[in-house]
This record gives sequence, C-alpha cells and structure tokens, in this order.
Amino acid sequence: MRSHQLVQGALRFASLSILSNHQVTRVLLILVLLTLAVLGISLSVGDYPVPPLDIVRAVLGLKTVDPESPFVVVTLRLPRVLISWLVGLGLGLAGVILQGLTRNPLADPGIIGVNAGAALAAVTLIVLFPAAPSFALPLAAFGGAVVVALLIYLLAGTGEKSPLRLVLVGVALAAIAGAFTSFMLTFGKINNVSRALVWLAGSVSGKSWEQVWSLLPWLVVFVPLALWQARELNTLQLGDAIALGLGSSVALRRAGLLLVSVALAGACVATAGTIGFVGLMAPHLARQLVGPMHESLMPVAALMGGLLVAGADLLGRTLFTPTELPCGILTAALGAPYFLYLLYQSRRRKT
Repeated sequence: MRSHQLVQGALRFASLSILSNHQVTRVLLILVLLTLAVLGISLSVGDYPVPPLDIVRAVLGLKTVDPESPFVVVTLRLPRVLISWLVGLGLGLAGVILQGLTRNPLADPGIIGVNAGAALAAVTLIVLFPAAPSFALPLAAFGGAVVVALLIYLLAGTGEKSPLRLVLVGVALAAIAGAFTSFMLTFGKINNVSRALVWLAGSVSGKSWEQVWSLLPWLVVFVPLALWQARELNTLQLGDAIALGLGSSVALRRAGLLLVSVALAGACVATAGTIGFVGLMAPHLARQLVGPMHESLMPVAALMGGLLVAGADLLGRTLFTPTELPCGILTAALGAPYFLYLLYQSRRRKT
C-alpha cells in the first residue's frame, strides 16, 4: 500500500512539473513591465508632477530640467514607492509559503493571525517605547508573529489536520491579539497612540530611506531562502507520508518554511502596518497564471503581491486627492470579497 502511494505521489509530482518555461517567462516579463509602469506613474503624479524623463535623470543622479525634481523624486517619493513594492513582494511570498505549508488555499498571514501578532508586538513597542530605534520595530513584529505562529502550530497543527481548524484557530488568536492591541491603544499616551493608529491602517505614506534600509536586509535574507525551498513545498503538497517516503525531513522543513514565512510577514507588517489579504490574493492570482508548481508560483506571486500593494498605494493617493487613503484600506476592500468568493468556490467543490 505504501509503495502504491509513493508511485502515485511520484506520478502526480511529475505531472505537475510539466509547465511551459516560455509561459512562465512571459508572465514574469509582463508583471515586471506592469510593475515598472505603476512605479513610474507613482513617481510622476502628485501635487508636484514630474515628467518621465526627469524621473529617470533624478534616479540616475543626472541633471534635470527642473532643479526640484531630484528632491521630489529621490527624497520624497522613491522610498515610499519602493517600500510599497517590497512589502507587497514579501507578503505575497509569505502567503504562498503558508498556503503550500498547510495545503490550505485560505491561509494568509492576515487571516490566520500572524499579522495580528506582529501588530500587537509593534504597537506595544510604539506605545511603551516610542524612542526605540527603527530597527527594533521589525524585530518586535517578528517576535509577535513567531509567538502566534507557534500557537497556531500547536493548537491546530498542519499537514494532515483539518484546514478549517487552522483557519478557525488563527481567527481566534487574531481576535485575542486585536483585543490586547486595543488595550494598549486605550491606555497609551495620545501622541504614541496616534502614531500607532496611523501605522495600523496599513500605510506607506511618509516613509523614508531609513525604513527602506530597515526592511531590505530581511528580504535579502529570507526571499532567497524561500525560493530555495520551493521544491520542498512541492514535496509537502503530496502529504506527509509520501514526503517522508521521498526522503524529505517533514518536521524540519515545515519548521524552516514557517520561520521564513513569519519573518517575511513580520518585517513587512512592522514597516507598513497591517496591509491585509495580499498574501491571500497574490498566490491565487499567480496560480491561475502559471499553475501550482512552486518554482514558478513563488516568483510570480511575489511580483503579483508587489504590484497589488504598489497599485493600491497609487490609487489611494490619486482617487480622492487631496485626501489620501491608506493602501491597506484598498487591499482590504478588494481582498475581503475575494476571500468570500474563495469560500463560496470551496463550498461548491465539496458539494
């Protein structure tokens, strides 16, 4: 019986791996071009419009037609645009890992409570220790995300256990973390609370190069680690018994992947606040374009996540000008109906 399972798993693995490299390349190229277009428009539009040629010259350090363009582009807008894209990239990749790790299409750092744990730790730091250095915020958020992830792992488990149970445990822990976050906001000093509330809305407004350099090391370390373990995610998709038969150290690999996902989500939440549903939408949209194999899925989902957050930030700046909407509000407005749609689709498949 075990041999039969191994053969079936190997055949399934082989069938899933048949994917056109040309298709993946085309999708990646289109996403890169769309991303460059969105980032370029974000750098151009605003209260002080900048011509496209001046944007290129300012970024390259060349002389611009308008002497104010370098300050507007490089100092004010470029850090915000980069952070929006990097945060989306990290959240999209974290969502892919969680969905593959749990074999649950509804898994997402925001839905299952990882973001709420990161938010609680970050708000605690902002309210109680407002003078803490900027690099401490990602560390605190990472610690809060790890605690919630471990609780989910212990209470609901992964792998063969019910995916619905994982979601329910995550929602419960998110509610608990949200209650403690509200407690911190209720008794904190008004200036610190105001800063925390703006952060909780999920906004990249007012970000500087300091936040870029705080976020970048986390992505430089954990994005390659995530891509390197794509093949292990494919193996875990076959089930614990088959993965063990194929020689995979299931417990060790699962713990490593969970650590990578939590680190990416925690760093992104610490930088930009709770930008929800990106880790849910990006993997599903990517899966429709390139299929389920993680070697292709992970880079496409990462680019899709970056495009979603950068696009949401652009729309938040321009739709109701001069009022700005935090990008987290727009991703939630789009992601919540999409989540309900996925629930409906899942129910239809079961019936």
